Amino acid sequence: MSQDQIKYKQLSVKLVGSNVVNFRLEDETLVKVHVEIARAGVALDRKNPDGTPIYNFSPGMRFEIQTKDKTFYAPAPPVPTKSTSDKKGEQAYTT
Repeated sequence: MSQDQIKYKQLSVKLVGSNVVNFRLEDETLVKVHVEIARAGVALDRKNPDGTPIYNFSPGMRFEIQTKDKTFYAPAPPVPTKSTSDKKGEQAYTT
């Protein structure tokens, strides 16, 4: 194995406390930051120079923004089109 690679044992992760941190901006906007650990591991074949374990983490973050007036925009639903039940492919085959 290459000296540039470290072999890790995957660790299970358990949330302790809340994974959400809230911030209030000057304009009264609320920003919620959701944090998670997607993957965690401890090195099997190496240690730090002081003998402590080497860990590897893959974090994930999601931001949720809530404005003071709580308004938002979303795409309009598509406009229904003319019925397609008269397609030849959907008609029964007769001889």
